[in-house]
Amino acid sequence: MDNPHSNPIRKRIYEIIFEADTRAGRLFDIILISAILLSTFLAALETEPALTSTQKIWLYRTEWFFVILFTAEYFLRLYSVKKPLVYAFSFFGLVDFFAIFPAYLELVGENYHLLTMIRIVRVIRVFRILKLARYLDETNVLISALKDSRRKVTVFLTAVLILVTVIGTLMYFIESPESGFTSIPVSVYWAIVTLTTVGFGDIAPQSPLGRTFASLLMLTGYGILAVPTGIFSSALLKQSSMSFQKQNQISTQTCPDCLKEGHDSDAVFCKYCAAELNP
Repeated sequence: MDNPHSNPIRKRIYEIIFEADTRAGRLFDIILISAILLSTFLAALETEPALTSTQKIWLYRTEWFFVILFTAEYFLRLYSVKKPLVYAFSFFGLVDFFAIFPAYLELVGENYHLLTMIRIVRVIRVFRILKLARYLDETNVLISALKDSRRKVTVFLTAVLILVTVIGTLMYFIESPESGFTSIPVSVYWAIVTLTTVGFGDIAPQSPLGRTFASLLMLTGYGILAVPTGIFSSALLKQSSMSFQKQNQISTQTCPDCLKEGHDSDAVFCKYCAAELNP
């Protein structure tokens, strides 16, 4: 397959669609994100039963305008990249496909009407805004903080899972089925709802001992909810400090071969596959 950079038109399309270093690229991202948000809002509005026939027709035509727009954008992405199949089966490639596929599937028959709501996945595409230059540093700090805190949070969640299992099992034997504690899984569900201070109220203990356990669990919940917040805040503060000291700024360049981002502003080659980046 020929290199898309050898064709000036394909190269220009690639720079506009996949990168945001240029004015045209930033403008394209802003227009695309606006279209995604508007089309998602209209897709949700279609489920409103109070709409008149005229309004439904208007929404239907507007929806097809966005379908055609996103279809053209999808094929331009496939046209501009060096390896179309790599993009097609990437995360955002699949999201782009399923954002337009249900609309065409609906043309086959009315039985597929419910599948059109799959197009709500378009809202996921808003994450493309994270490649805009002014958001890159903040995005990398957030992702790094999540990675640094994942082990501590995993241990914490495991401990919470053990706690609610033990409490739920005790409540099953303390309370009667008439109170709603008909099984251990149901009792564990009550423990989770109580510990997280959600409190639906669909199940409630009736015995004095059960209410005592419930009160202790409620009070414990207030302290437990603060633990993951503190873990993540500590990791976020650490990453923010490291990011402030970092000299090299991350660019918005996307590798034409592996389509990965996150390269330094002075990078010449991709740090993932060693392919040459756009100059």
